[in-house]
Parts: sequence; C-alpha cells; structure tokens
Amino acid sequence: MSLPTLGPCPPRFVEIKRDIEASYPDFKERVTKAWVDLLDELAKATKDIVEKGQLSIPQVEFTDVATGNLSPETLEDIRKKGCVVIKNVVDDAEASTWKDDLREYVTKNPVLGDPPEDKQFFQLYWTRSQVRARSHPNVLETQAWLNKLYHVKGQKQLNEVDLSVPLSYADRFRMRHPGNQWNAHPPHVDGGAIERWEDKTFRTCFEDILTGNWRQHDPYDLEGRINARSSMYGRQNQASIFRTYQGWLAMSETAPHEGTLKVFPNVILSNAYMILRPFFRPISTNEANFLDAKNWEYDISDPDFPGIYSRDGGFAGPRPETQTHPHLRLEETMISVPKVYPGDMVYWHCDVVHAVEVEHLGNDDSCVMYIPAVPHTPQNAEYISRQKESFLKGIPPPDFPKWEGETSFVGRANVEDIISPIGKRAMGFAVEVV
Repeated sequence: MSLPTLGPCPPRFVEIKRDIEASYPDFKERVTKAWVDLLDELAKATKDIVEKGQLSIPQVEFTDVATGNLSPETLEDIRKKGCVVIKNVVDDAEASTWKDDLREYVTKNPVLGDPPEDKQFFQLYWTRSQVRARSHPNVLETQAWLNKLYHVKGQKQLNEVDLSVPLSYADRFRMRHPGNQWNAHPPHVDGGAIERWEDKTFRTCFEDILTGNWRQHDPYDLEGRINARSSMYGRQNQASIFRTYQGWLAMSETAPHEGTLKVFPNVILSNAYMILRPFFRPISTNEANFLDAKNWEYDISDPDFPGIYSRDGGFAGPRPETQTHPHLRLEETMISVPKVYPGDMVYWHCDVVHAVEVEHLGNDDSCVMYIPAVPHTPQNAEYISRQKESFLKGIPPPDFPKWEGETSFVGRANVEDIISPIGKRAMGFAVEVV
C-alpha cells in the first residue's frame, strides 16, 4: 500500500511538530500510548458505523427542537455523532418556491457557476431566496439551538459571547443535475487546515488529545474556538469565522445515491485521529498488518501533515484519504444522510469529516442552500459587519472570491427581503428583538 500525499507541505512545517512536542511534557510517551488506545477504539467504532449505516445519523423534528422535547439520550447521540437531520424546519411549499425563484434568477442573470459548461454550483449569495431562508425564524431557531450545544468548561465566562443570538453567514447554493459525476468534494474538514496545529489558540481546542487524554476531548468546548485563527493565510473560500455547525437547507427531495451529503459520524474519534496522525508513520506498507498499532511509530522528522496541501497561496484540508488515514475506513464509514424533503435541514459539526456523493443516480435536481450555524462572538460580529456592506453593494462576502458580483442582477435581494427582526439582527442590522 502506497502513501500518497496531497502536499507538498513546506519544510518549515517540521517546526510546528517540534513546537508541539516541546509544549507538552512527555509528549512522545503520552501520545504513543494514546495512539495505541485510539486505534483499538477506532477498530470497534468503525465496525459499528458500518453495521448501523444510516441509523448512525440522528434525525429529529423541528417541533421537538423548538419545544425542548428531546431526551438527554438523543442530545448525547447528536453530540457524539456531530451531525443531525432536522425535519420540517420550513414548510415544504415555501422551500420549493425558493428553488423555483433560484432557477429563475440563474436564468435571467449572467451568473458564475461550476462546472462552467453546465452550471450547478453557483457563486451567488444575495438572491431573495437565500436571504429569506437565512432570515427565516425557524432556521435561526435551529442555529441558536445548535450553538447552545457548545459550552465553556468549568465556571468560566466569555465576555461578549451570546450563544442564543445566531448570526447569518452568507454562503452559496447548488442545483445538482442527475446523472453527473461530482468529484469536487471528497472527504474533508472545513474551518481551518494547518491552522489546527499551527495557531496556538486553535491548538488548545485539541489539548486533551495532544496531552494523551483523547477520551477527555470535548469538541463542544467553546473557549479555544472564539479567537482561533482558522484562516491564517487569507485563502479564498476559507471561512474566517467560527461556525459551530455547517449546514444546508433542502429545496428538493434528496436521498442516498442522489448526490447528497456523506459524513463520518463520530466527531471525537475523527478529531483525535486526525490531530495525532501527523506524529506517526507506518513502519511497513505491507497490507497484512498495515493497520496494526505495532506497525506505526512516532516520528516528527517529516514536515508532512497528511491531508494538508498547498492551495491558492495558503493551505487546504484536512482531506483524509483511505491511504493516508487508513484507520478511518472511509470507503465504508462515510455514511450518506437519510432521505430529506424540501424544508428539512442537515447540520454537521465544524470538525466533522464530510463529503458529497460522487454520483447522482436520481431523476431530479438535488437542490440545497448552504446555511451554517454561527454564534455571536466579537470576531464573528466583526465579520458580519463587513458582510453587511457586501450585501448592500451586491458583491461577494469577504471570505469568497472577488468579482463584480450581483450588483446589477435582476431580482437581487434588498433589506426588505429579510423576513424577520431576528433575521435583521443576524445580518448585522441593529434592531430590537422582542
């Protein structure tokens, strides 16, 4: 078995490993012991994921979210899996109308999209449908609920952080046609690439892993996330804000094998494995014992961070592959989310490994709007202030590729299309919300 890399990572990255080693007492001994324990747990957990398939992905009704009628067991399952399908967030007919309006918008205007010869993924942010969806009270209520799954350990308080106030991060949408191959989104993690190791604040989010105590890792601890630099190199399409969960709203029926989302449904294990993986290498590539913990040894002499690669003047990833992250068994454990209907929403924790199905074997377009959950923090609020100016001008938001945008487009949204007071506040327009 070969071990290709998506790199190359620059030689200086070896200093990141050395800095981490020097930052934690007995680092080599602690993480080596943790690595052996982790691989044993991964072997059991991946087997369970494969056996359960789509049952690994929690599904809840919006009414139960809104009324607080979810059992502690269900909440714990959502936290463990790092993903959830929330049914009936928006009325089916309203969500379907949004799709129809989007179709009209891309027909009337000179839009940018991929692939250029058959546009399906659009560089558009300010359609009426998107603005109305982002400002829909039910959508914002799901985001506030997801934000509040996070917490701060102990009795600490974080000033100017309000998990009950969702902010609205403008992203794009897709209208994927049946019958095509979609190779653009293999398994990956968003929200920071090499930054997870290089930025010392971001690194604190994974401190229990780096001290060898991976079982105590809490991916919902808010403290290190608030000021983490997830975009140190200014790469386009790299989110510079903190999203508790990424998500999308369905505007069509979409089922497995119809171009839907796939996830690795265990955020603690995938975090622990990907954070520790750069510190170990296989002794032998013999397939017979390749996964055996005895075949892996501690090594920080190589600058490679598996799954991290150079892109657009910065770094992208992590992008785990079967060959670079074999213990995740990605060819079997990337689970397609269950069938959704217009108005359903799918959310996944900011650290979850996710992908888009390569094939769409259905009969109709698979249409979703990307709408993540974003809490009110000083750093996020500053971004929303700049994003508001982009909205008013009709140009792409700060994190996205620059072009003249939708300034002159027919049917572009304006402030009147923000359909609720909490929606206005989420988009940076100061209003009193009763």
